[in-house]
Amino acid sequence: MDPAPGQPLRVVVTTSGPVPFAAARGWFVTEPPGVGPEGAGAPETFELFAQEATWDTLEWGYVRHWVGVLPPQPAGTMVRYRLAAQRAGTAGEWVFADNQAATPEAATAFAIWIDAGGVPAWTHAAMVYHIFMDRFNPGTGRAWLTPKNLSGFFGGTLRGVIEKLDYIRDLGFNTLWLSPLFASPSHHGYDAMDYYTVEPRLGSQAELLELIESAHARGFRVLLDFVANHWSHLHASFQAALADRNSEYHDWYTWKAWPADYETYFGVRELPQLNLRPGPARDHLLAAAQYWLWQGVDGYRLDYAYGPSHDFWSDFQRACRLARPDCWLFGEIIHTAGVQRSYAGRLDGTLDFLLSRALRETFAHGAWDLAQFEAFLAGHEAYFPPSAVFSRPAFMDNHDMNRILFAAGESHARVRLAALVLFTLAGPPIVYYGTEVGLSQERPIHQNDFGIFEEARLPMQWDPGDEGQAQRAYFRRLAHLRQAYPVLQTGTRRAVWVEAKDGLYAYLRESELGRVLVAINLGSAPARLRLEVPGIAPAAQDHLNGCVVRVSGSTVELDLPAQTGALVA
Repeated sequence: MDPAPGQPLRVVVTTSGPVPFAAARGWFVTEPPGVGPEGAGAPETFELFAQEATWDTLEWGYVRHWVGVLPPQPAGTMVRYRLAAQRAGTAGEWVFADNQAATPEAATAFAIWIDAGGVPAWTHAAMVYHIFMDRFNPGTGRAWLTPKNLSGFFGGTLRGVIEKLDYIRDLGFNTLWLSPLFASPSHHGYDAMDYYTVEPRLGSQAELLELIESAHARGFRVLLDFVANHWSHLHASFQAALADRNSEYHDWYTWKAWPADYETYFGVRELPQLNLRPGPARDHLLAAAQYWLWQGVDGYRLDYAYGPSHDFWSDFQRACRLARPDCWLFGEIIHTAGVQRSYAGRLDGTLDFLLSRALRETFAHGAWDLAQFEAFLAGHEAYFPPSAVFSRPAFMDNHDMNRILFAAGESHARVRLAALVLFTLAGPPIVYYGTEVGLSQERPIHQNDFGIFEEARLPMQWDPGDEGQAQRAYFRRLAHLRQAYPVLQTGTRRAVWVEAKDGLYAYLRESELGRVLVAINLGSAPARLRLEVPGIAPAAQDHLNGCVVRVSGSTVELDLPAQTGALVA
């Protein structure tokens, strides 16, 4: 999925449906390291050979597979290719993938950049604190604003974030993810008007650079939220394209009927979709991404990454790596596991929405028992490449879903168990601001068949009360334990106990760095677990909640109060 330098590139094509195909072929060009499209030579061809046929039940028909190999390439090479199959019994008629185009120029372009670096090493130890800028902290001497509704501005600022860097560092986090902060008419910022200007409500560019410098001085990395698929209808280029059909910006967008009908993000007219085929709109986004990396940003969380093509993300990855070789690039892909995995080699990874759902179904909603959770987790870990190859940042909640505490019926205990799992799996954990102090919401985000996401974006509680402070202390322990035991970041995992009816579950994380046992009692009564765990130190103890642990040889006996977890090492 992510060919290394000098490794052949295996390409698989599938054909199906009522059209018979007799052959498959590819056309490719290479752009040498340090050279753009202008340095690519004439297209070369490669043949794909028919392999086995498989039955597809959903299609109720056969699918044929064709396999070809592109020659190995050195590090830094961009390989661009198109694919086609030839209709049987016709005079050389080719159908190009995957939009049935009749010519190579109109066909879908595929690309992969041969990157020697892979997922940046620093990301394996990353623990991410997700800040929604308008709702985090207004700063000293400034009170929260009181808008008429939740879509208004509450007054969070860059200065407010700077002032809370020590708070976040004390919690144990080492990476910040900042929600969009470019000029925008909305409280959320996912509708930027200018990718080179900081939204004045939030502060200035000088303050952003101060935040980055202050964060780096404390050992933090800083990630920005970046939207490549669309932006605000107030963007100057769109306004120019609306006003003049001959504008140089006309082709930055896809027009169904100029000027009234154009491609948008899910039908929202205020969010025109960009035409990201090779050209000026793509170039503009790549340049903007490079600019902020040059200013010190360490990477991007890529909003709605499913929108732009894989070809675009290959270009994006190359541009970003050339600007900052160790930048972290992960996408928001709310889709199947297969689609998520297809971004290997184009991005460092994708947000782990599948694990998020599993955590919420098990620990918040109670719809899954622990056996179902383990069955999911075992398959999930086997399906995806290791975290060192494909990054899967994981989370319990975010700005587009009900907060985990609200989903759990205000049960802090259930949130703690979900957090224990989150912090002891391989994916870098992400905590949404306020989750660590029990920030909840008043109403669900889905009301009368309409999503009101602002319900999950209430202002941060800086004086959370005793229960909130206890929750914060718990999250702090988890973060510091993950840092203290690197096996939690890179080790393998295996279940050692699953007893769904009593809500008992335990798994082991292990590597040459050591062993850590994670145990959970999701039930409503105290329980005693007796496990065979070779290699656990005789003096092992629960470092999380102080549960009683007894070790005799390879036998570990553990007393777990109701709805409590343990981290034994």
